[in-house]
Amino acid sequence: MTRAVVVHQTGGPEALSVEDWPLASPGPGQVAIRQTAVGLNFIDTYQRSGLYPMQTPFVAGSEGAGVVTALGEGVTSLKLGDRVAYQGQIGAYADERLVVADRVVPIPDGVSDQTAAAIMLKGLTAFYLLFKTWPLAKDETILWHAAAGGVGQIATQWAKSLGATVIGTAGSDEKCDLAKAQGCDHVINYSTQDFAARVRELTGGRGVDVVYDGVGKSTFEKSLDCLRPRGLMVSFGNASGVVSIPDVTVLSRKGSLYVTRPTTAHYFQTRDELLEGAGKLFAAVTSGAIKVDVARTFPLAEAANAHRALEARETTGSVVLLP
Repeated sequence: MTRAVVVHQTGGPEALSVEDWPLASPGPGQVAIRQTAVGLNFIDTYQRSGLYPMQTPFVAGSEGAGVVTALGEGVTSLKLGDRVAYQGQIGAYADERLVVADRVVPIPDGVSDQTAAAIMLKGLTAFYLLFKTWPLAKDETILWHAAAGGVGQIATQWAKSLGATVIGTAGSDEKCDLAKAQGCDHVINYSTQDFAARVRELTGGRGVDVVYDGVGKSTFEKSLDCLRPRGLMVSFGNASGVVSIPDVTVLSRKGSLYVTRPTTAHYFQTRDELLEGAGKLFAAVTSGAIKVDVARTFPLAEAANAHRALEARETTGSVVLLP
């Protein structure tokens, strides 16, 4: 048995129940991990609430780091005692767990377990958005919503290191100051300013090449007004609600725009893709191009409080649960 945070019926943060959970020996192609840090992400709240349907009961969370304690049959890429991290494997909110060996990556020296747990999902999201969804080029201009958030801080630093001009948004003056300190060229408080008008002003009326939007419903429509003709709208999250486009011709009226809704699952389908992304991510961290802000930690048993803080927009940077 292991201690875990379980969802028996979807709902609010109170749906998270701390209890004993069965833990088997690793099967073929699996490893057992004693976890040292667990990442907190908005997708965890979507799964807990039922926005993203899950078969219940389930152990919440999908990102973490720890130490390999047992190997299943056929596992040759890892050994006992290896420090590893993963994302995309449900069941992370636990002291110990099983994971598929091909979906975990070694943590290099110079990267702590807390940092690794904080950046696997957020950092790999930033990687595919900046290098795959739209291969960002030097001197291009982007708009990144929620620039003070976990993905935002990683991505805006990385975009700056690639030579882009980065315009960020945030919902308070304090968060704007934080995003500016992380390297954004310009930051807009979308609670008090018309961010579309300000983007047009900052770009001399041209608009940006790409908008990256993890906020969703409250920012989507106005974000289209921020794009240059044939620019790309990347909707990769829905913190404020799910986006819908009732009239797709709005894209032609606003400049023959492109829209995509990507997910990590489709960018890291093979181990080679995973290793490429993780390798570039860890290299960016160890080189100093990305400085990771683990702004807040919660004991694993307080996962419900962590969800409340995240959903109330009380957090900046990355949040980590400690088993």
